[in-house]
Amino acid sequence: MKTISENRCFGGVQGVYSHASHACGCDMTFGLYLPPQAAQGPVPLLWYLSGLTCTHENAMTKAAAQGHAARAGIAVVFPDTSPRGPGVANDEAYDLGQGAGFYVNATQAPWAPHFRMWDYIAEELPALLGDRFALDMGRQAITGHSMGGHGALTLAMAHPGRFRSVSAFAPIANPSRSDWGRGQLTAYLGADEDSWQRHDASVAMARDGFDGPVLIDQGADDQFLALLKPETLAQAMATRRQEGTFRMQKGYDHSYFFVSTFMGDHVDFHAGALLA
Repeated sequence: MKTISENRCFGGVQGVYSHASHACGCDMTFGLYLPPQAAQGPVPLLWYLSGLTCTHENAMTKAAAQGHAARAGIAVVFPDTSPRGPGVANDEAYDLGQGAGFYVNATQAPWAPHFRMWDYIAEELPALLGDRFALDMGRQAITGHSMGGHGALTLAMAHPGRFRSVSAFAPIANPSRSDWGRGQLTAYLGADEDSWQRHDASVAMARDGFDGPVLIDQGADDQFLALLKPETLAQAMATRRQEGTFRMQKGYDHSYFFVSTFMGDHVDFHAGALLA
């Protein structure tokens, strides 16, 4: 693992690191914020999964998470959204290829050799973090925005007991029934829609639910509402009687202005589960 940068931040350290990834077959980069409490011993970990076109850097610099995390005594990890590099397949579209990993293990050419973000987030990166940093890996929570909200929800529901809480900002909530999602799921996973189901948050919520509290924030003026389909997730939560809260935020769009406005609420929500 290589240290790219480390900066003092709210009494803690905002670091950026790279490492050779076996899962993705290339070098991967992530950001990790360690609060000041990490100097005294392992602290809980909050995952933040970013959306389409983002790198590890977008949320790290725009989501305003560090101050809230320092107050709560929680670390925050900001993974990249896809494998990258000259040998990694790409596409001219912003919603496919590098920057658009969709947090799945691709099975189709040309994506299968590198696009294994599910394994990277679920297995490889947690093992690295637990080995190298002052983190309590028995206390984890997860959140994300847009494509990252999709990843946070689907990963949390597929790994019972791993995460104590899950939240999302404007998640891609029902990709198997969205023009936005069907193209990507077909490209990465093939035409068999049965293979898509664990990667659809609304389907997974209706079928399995989550074994902890859920918080969803959705901007009511989001320009992508028709593609995100938040109503299907809200209905699935109600049908499942899922412990959780779904909030439509009047006047807010899909941007990081929306995310940063409610980031404090989400950190506090996860702190309630992680520090209980």
